[in-house]
Parts: sequence; structure tokens; C-alpha cells
Amino acid sequence: MTYPNRTILWTSIFVDELIRAGVTDAVIAPGSRSTPLTFAFAERSEIRVHSLLDERGAAYFALGLAQTTGRPAALVCTSGTAAANFFPAIVEASLSEIPMLVLTADRPAELYDSGSNQVIDQLKLYGSYPRWFMQMPIPEANPSAHLLASLRTIADRAVAVSLGLDGAPGPVHLNFPFRKPLEPVFVDGDVAPGFDFPGRADGGPWVRIQRPRPEIDLVTLLELRARIHLAETGLIVCGPRCPGDDFSSALMRLAEATGFPVLADPLSGVRFAGKVRPIGLLEMGQADDIFNIPERLYDALISGGYDTFLSSDAIVKALPAPELILRFGDLPTSTALMSYLAKSKAYQVAISESARWMDDMSVVSEVIRGDAAEVCRRILPSPPALPRGGRGLLSLLPPGEGPGMRVWAQAEQAAWQAIDEAGVDFEGAALAEVVNAMPEDSILYIANSLPVRHLDQFARPNGKKIRVIGNRGASGIDGTISSALGAAKGTDRPLVLVTGDLSLYHDLNGLIAFKRCDVQATIVLVHNDGGGIFHRLPVAQFEPPFTRMFVTPHGLDFAPAAEMFGLEFRRLNGIQALGAEVSAAIQAKGQTMLEVRTDSPAGEKVRISIIKRTEEIFKEINHD
Repeated sequence: MTYPNRTILWTSIFVDELIRAGVTDAVIAPGSRSTPLTFAFAERSEIRVHSLLDERGAAYFALGLAQTTGRPAALVCTSGTAAANFFPAIVEASLSEIPMLVLTADRPAELYDSGSNQVIDQLKLYGSYPRWFMQMPIPEANPSAHLLASLRTIADRAVAVSLGLDGAPGPVHLNFPFRKPLEPVFVDGDVAPGFDFPGRADGGPWVRIQRPRPEIDLVTLLELRARIHLAETGLIVCGPRCPGDDFSSALMRLAEATGFPVLADPLSGVRFAGKVRPIGLLEMGQADDIFNIPERLYDALISGGYDTFLSSDAIVKALPAPELILRFGDLPTSTALMSYLAKSKAYQVAISESARWMDDMSVVSEVIRGDAAEVCRRILPSPPALPRGGRGLLSLLPPGEGPGMRVWAQAEQAAWQAIDEAGVDFEGAALAEVVNAMPEDSILYIANSLPVRHLDQFARPNGKKIRVIGNRGASGIDGTISSALGAAKGTDRPLVLVTGDLSLYHDLNGLIAFKRCDVQATIVLVHNDGGGIFHRLPVAQFEPPFTRMFVTPHGLDFAPAAEMFGLEFRRLNGIQALGAEVSAAIQAKGQTMLEVRTDSPAGEKVRISIIKRTEEIFKEINHD
């Protein structure tokens, strides 16, 4: 290859090494100073280049790509405030441990603090959020082999660190100062004719970097096994971002062996794992037989009704208090569950490969760093060698019939019966309708604020394999559309985004990715005209300024926006039509926005009534 100048040589070699390290996608926000990087990516057929006009949307699109591909996308922008607009997505990627390569172009050092146009201080611009920052050397004429070898090494290190070389995956920031010319124009004396610095002959990276995995020592495993064995009652809590299908299978074997109920957050990958039979108190269709409880109820109880029944003080008092709680993943979405964990006197063990601390209430008794699936498998003794004296893992009880499981199952059944009685004419039912309509092996992208909470409370565990993704690291409403469409572009599985109107408004320009990046996805807009979640908070009692300053009704009609971005828009006549419309949109494989109008104050009243009704049903079952 012929390199017309030093800068094109520099960026071409760098991008070549990223490809060798496994990068397949680049998201580029157009700009002048980033021209050398843009040309380098655009000329390589191995890279899918996604061009988006807005830096904030581009950054979230890159985040979404990584959520479904598992690989960092290269994110490119010009200098100045363009780079600053990446910041929200970088915060989310850091807290959610999502790999990302942030490549910001910059002016050279002599233009800093000089009044020169579009110059800001980009050194460590994102503070402590990147896993690694590198101020790149400025390209030199006729560079040495050592300098170019270091360039390839930096590219490999950046990918490895982004994937978790030094602990948790996350964003890496490389800042590239460039002098003009930025375009591939010939500069005499910059690069000797015929000069090249090829990568490894086998096509692999310049340096292969293996990520270390924390090892769990045998003593720790034996101690945990003993705690399970001695526990009369126990509980398993799975928060967001539990590690995949392998974990779900291993966890279910552990739950069956211990008889511990599993409280599964909708973003845990466990509630809709597909491999489990989500049996509550009774099989579906037997609700009329709630007082005739069989002796063997379940293989393992996967609970999704906990946000409802743990909101009742009476039910919480009736539940057998766990002596041991095994916690996996991030902090749960449910406020009721978090309150329950905070008040529990149980010995709580947090098990995760992540280095991020997950204990905002300071109640965790032990932290075990390691592969969660491996820990679940290695806890199980085969064959049991210890005397059977306890009520846990090595007891004489059949799998799934641990003490207290029956009462937890009664609470679970009461919650779902109360929710079924409430019907579909309230806001929270929209999420259940969407989940029921989604096909096997599909993806649900869920917005923050009310949608994720409604999903948590009202979407019942089922046997379908559905992956749920959301931005729960910083739990913001920014970038929701762009993230979801990036995730859709990174997979061939059907994807449905459920979002509120404020989240949609906040990232409305993200809709351009539908056409510009050829994305197929369905958006379900739950439109309650403002911040409905605030009706759950104490501030709702203070009117004014509650409506004007917190709910912030905006009166916007999003149909013209959908038309502007080329989407098919349908406003539905009630939630009862949502399931069929979602199914049709998925089958059409198009670009669709479905809107349902809801009333948040009315929905909140229904939610509170469901909790009260759950308490009534539970008392009937429990006292029979």
C-alpha cells in the first residue's frame, strides 16, 4: 500500500491492528480533524462503518452495538465539544461494564490555550470513567519501526483493556492529535516510497493478550458449601447483568438442590432464560384450585412477583426469614426488594466476576470474585460426603422442597393472581403484553424510569428465551433510542424497544439511525405525557409545584416525528391491542413505532390496589 503522508500512514496502521484485534464496527460522527481516522476505517471492508450525525447519539449507538456483539466498537469524532458529547455514553459504558473504544481527534499541542478555533483540553477529558487513557504520539515523518510497533501494541492493549484485561470491561479513550494536512494528499518527504510496516504474517494481532480470570480457592468454596448446608432457609437474588446462558443453567441446578427461591430481576437473564420451567404455586390454568396445594410444587421457584408481595408489610412478616442470601449480578431494580435485603439479618454473599462494588446499603457479609456459573457448579457436591444434618444443600429433602419455599410460592401465586384480576386497562400491563407477544430468542430493550419498573413488577416469568437489555449503569433516560438501535444493528434477532415519552423526546434525533444505518426494530412508546414515575414519590403530595416542575407535561404528538424519520406510526386504541400489533410489527421486520396513551396517576392507583389485593389473596391461601 502507498501512504501519501505521515498521518494517513499512522491511522492506517492503527486501524489495521484494531481489525487484527477483533474490532468489526466503527461509529463515526462527521468532522474535520478526525478525517484521517475516518478515511482509515472507510477503506477497510472488514469494518462496518456506521455514520451518525450527532455525537451523543453516535456514542450510545456504539454502546448498543457492544451490548449485542460483545465487542468494542470504535467511536470516532472531531475535536472540541464534539468529544464532550460522548461523555454520557462513556459514563454508562463504564458503570455497565460495556467495552468501547473512544477515538477523539485533537489539535496539536501548540494550538492549546492559544485562542485557536475548536480547541478544548481533551487530556483525560472523561475523568476516571475510562479504564485507560492514552495521549497518542503525533504522527512523524519516516517513523521508526519501534514507533510503529508501539502503535500496533497500543491498539491491541486498547481492545484488551476495553474487554476487561485489568478488571472490568469498559471504555478506553485514545486522544489523537493531528496536524494538517488531514486528507490523503501527497506530502513530499513524509513517507519513503514503498514503505510499509505490516502486522504479523499470520493475520493475528501484534501482541496477543489473555485476560486473567479470578480463581476461587477451595477453602472459600467449602466454607460457602457449609453455610448452605447449615442454613435452614435461604434465598437467591439475581440482579441485572448476570453472565449469560451458562450461568442460568448452573444457577437452576443450584436452586433445585438447595430449595432456595430465586428472585430474578428482568434484566438478570434468569427470569426469561428459556431453559427453566417457571412454576409458581401452581401450573398455569389451575388458578381455581388455589387451596388444593400438591406436595411437590416445583423444581425451582423463579419469582418475578416479589416487587408486588414484598411491598406488603404483612406478607414480608409471614415469609420465613432467610438465614443465607446468595446474590448475583448488579443491584436489583426493585425498591421493595432492595428494602427487604437492607432489613434482612441474613448472611449475604455477593458472587460476581465484576470488580465493581455492589452494596449500597452495606449489608453484604462476604464478596466472592469469580465466574458465577463456575461457583454455582463447584458448590454442588458430587457425591455428598458430609453428614446430612441441615436443611439446605445436603439435606434429606427432595430437590426444590426446602423449608419456607411453600410460603414464598404462596406469595408468588398471590401476586400474579392479583395482577391477572387487574386486567390490561392500566399502564403497567403494557410491558406484560409486550413480553407475551415477543417470539423465542428475541431481544427486549427497556428504557429507564417507569418502563423498567413496570417490566420488573408485571412481566411474569415464562419459558421463552428473551434477552432483556437496558442502560442500568447510570440509569439515565438519555441515549435510549440510539442504544437500542445500535443493539438492533449488532444482531439479527428481533428487537423491541419499550420507552416512555420523555426518554423518546430526550433522544429523538437517535431515530435517524433507522434509515442512515438500515436498522430494523420496533419501538413501543408508552405515552403518559410527562414524568409518570414521580407519582410514586413523596413529592407528588406537593402541588404546586409538582405537576409543572416534576411531571412536566409537554403535550407533544410524536406522529410527525416518526413521519419525519420515515417510520411507520400507529396509535393504538388501548393496551389490549398491543400484543397483536407487536407480533405483526416483528413479523414485518420493518421500522415501526407503536404508541399507547396511558394515565400515570390512574395506573399508580391500580398498582397500589394490586399490592392490597395480593395481601388479601395471600392471607386466604396461607390460612387455609
